[in-house]
Amino acid sequence: MLSEPQAGPSTALMRKAYARWAPVYDVVYDKLTEPAARDAVEAAVACGPRILEAGVGTGLSLGYYPRTSFVCGVDLSEDMLKRARQKVLRRGLTHVRGLQVMDVCRLGYANDSFDAVVAQFLITLVPDPEGALSEFLRVVRPGGEIVLANHFGQTQGPVAKVEKIVAPLCTKIGWSSAFKSTRVEAWAHKNGVEFIGVSPTFPGGFFKILRMRKRG
Repeated sequence: MLSEPQAGPSTALMRKAYARWAPVYDVVYDKLTEPAARDAVEAAVACGPRILEAGVGTGLSLGYYPRTSFVCGVDLSEDMLKRARQKVLRRGLTHVRGLQVMDVCRLGYANDSFDAVVAQFLITLVPDPEGALSEFLRVVRPGGEIVLANHFGQTQGPVAKVEKIVAPLCTKIGWSSAFKSTRVEAWAHKNGVEFIGVSPTFPGGFFKILRMRKRG
């Protein structure tokens, strides 16, 4: 059964920020994030029909799932979810079976509930990324996958230098170049999760698709 998240100061501030972003979120992010979102959805549905989208936001990617899937979405912001629900009704997205206000670090789902958990442009925003990943691992079935679409900073090279210059701007929109994929990989190894790998996607590899598999 679903449970009401217990919000602390950090989540309260995030809710206020999302409330301000909600009216313009689609205009800013839709086309920019679409290729990465489609790649993440494709990776998730390959694992099976039951998908949890953590940090579903305004539901930009809900229409990318096949109608044979069973998709649940959660987000901290009711303002974002209102727009997601409008999309579901307007487009007749009957494969979307629930959209709930929920803290991704305190998911109200039973163990092994989903074939895959997708989190798009989320993991660098949550106050406790490892806590969120542990919750994703709990609710995904053995053999299922955790799929992250995000910007992960480079550790070296010319791209790393550019990221350092634009870091203040990226931080304002949640794309922290200080957050490396190696942090997620370290969590995977610590928790016995199979780290499948990281693949670049549009634009020019700025976004990445990171996949991990829960061992049976």
